[in-house]
Amino acid sequence: MKISEFIRACTLLLFIPAAGHAAQSPDYFTEFFTDLQTLQADFDQQVLDGNRQLLQSSQGHMWIKRPGRFRWDYETPYRQQLVADGEHLWSYDEDLEQVTVQPASEVLTSTPAVLLSGDKPLELLFSIEDTSTAAGEQQVTLVPKSDDSNVTRLHVHFSGKLLTRIDAEDSFGNTTQFSFTRLERNPELDESIFTFTPPAGADVVGNTR
Repeated sequence: MKISEFIRACTLLLFIPAAGHAAQSPDYFTEFFTDLQTLQADFDQQVLDGNRQLLQSSQGHMWIKRPGRFRWDYETPYRQQLVADGEHLWSYDEDLEQVTVQPASEVLTSTPAVLLSGDKPLELLFSIEDTSTAAGEQQVTLVPKSDDSNVTRLHVHFSGKLLTRIDAEDSFGNTTQFSFTRLERNPELDESIFTFTPPAGADVVGNTR
């Protein structure tokens, strides 16, 4: 996976909304995201094309801490890392021994990653609909009201009160699915998780200004 695709895929997940109360959102959705401060989980990411054919598959572990900090460690099929420390976004490709660094404000401002700040009511950012099925599948669909992102629609899946999957549809006709296991809501996370130091010998592209 190219670094640009790596960044795009990871920021899709940061559509996870901040705390808020929307008229059409079910109780389990509101309760999960209300007072959400930290999150960690194992993830399985799949990218499907418009014909539902698998384009990419990868696995790893993620951590999120509001506001504005996250880390994604991709373990298979390639070892890659994405770290946002609140000011900068670092992406590291272990095979290429290359680090790319960019100001987070330039990369994430037009993506739903800004929702981690929790400074806007959810209903102002999305059209929200409970799209749970008669068969009992719990699902909430979010449609961004802004066209600043390539993401056109999100389907957030639950089992009981537990977040299990997020499907992000984009303007290219692809769907990125994030399935979660061993998910923990509001665990204690050490600040060092969100600190990145370029490995010795790695090429660093970009700047920290």
